[in-house]
Amino acid sequence: MTFEPLSRHSVSDQVFGRLRDAIVSGRYPSGDSLPSERELATAFGVNRHAIREALRRLQQLGLVRVSQGGATRVLDWRATAGLDLAMTLAGSEDVLPVETLIRDVLEMRACIGADAARLCAQRAGDQARRAVVAAVEAYAAAAPDLAAMGAADRDLWRRIIEGSGNVAYLLAYNSLTAGDVAVGHMPLPRRTAELLDVTAHRNLAALIAAGDAEGAERVARTLLAVPAAQPKGSARP
Repeated sequence: MTFEPLSRHSVSDQVFGRLRDAIVSGRYPSGDSLPSERELATAFGVNRHAIREALRRLQQLGLVRVSQGGATRVLDWRATAGLDLAMTLAGSEDVLPVETLIRDVLEMRACIGADAARLCAQRAGDQARRAVVAAVEAYAAAAPDLAAMGAADRDLWRRIIEGSGNVAYLLAYNSLTAGDVAVGHMPLPRRTAELLDVTAHRNLAALIAAGDAEGAERVARTLLAVPAAQPKGSARP
């Protein structure tokens, strides 16, 4: 396999991105060995330090296993990688190797959000419930500015997830908002119908405030399913 030499700007990032995409897209199947550091440095036209840094990041994502003094073995990323891989794929300027990534993360978001709403209605104290109600009014006041509504909506969901008391959900939310998908920087056209449904958002907050776990879960699932259920299209904005 050959690679074009890289520019000198963020060379380790570029090596990392190209090798990551080659692995996730199947150009390097699970069980294969990557070329040696020397071979990769020659192929990319960079020094071996940049190669080592890229391989270190690939190993952290669960894409390869680097053996001291030996081969770098490609792993089955479906069995070894986590949410961090989804975030790096979404932030890539290259062709997205997983075409359904945005849809897939939106479906995960809908599941987590609906259950977080249920748990928030069950577990949240009075202060957390008031914070949800205040956040939904801040979101409503931002209309019709979609960008402002999107930012306020993210704050609303943070309040809901914090109120759920589920640390794993909160960490997943942090991963999503740090990337370019789902509740982070999802293309606004994909979320327009969801963001403009002020009535549903207010209904959700009211159900949480009232402690109606079943109702909050139902409304949240319906609301978050809207962007996830859009017809198949480009994975990028």
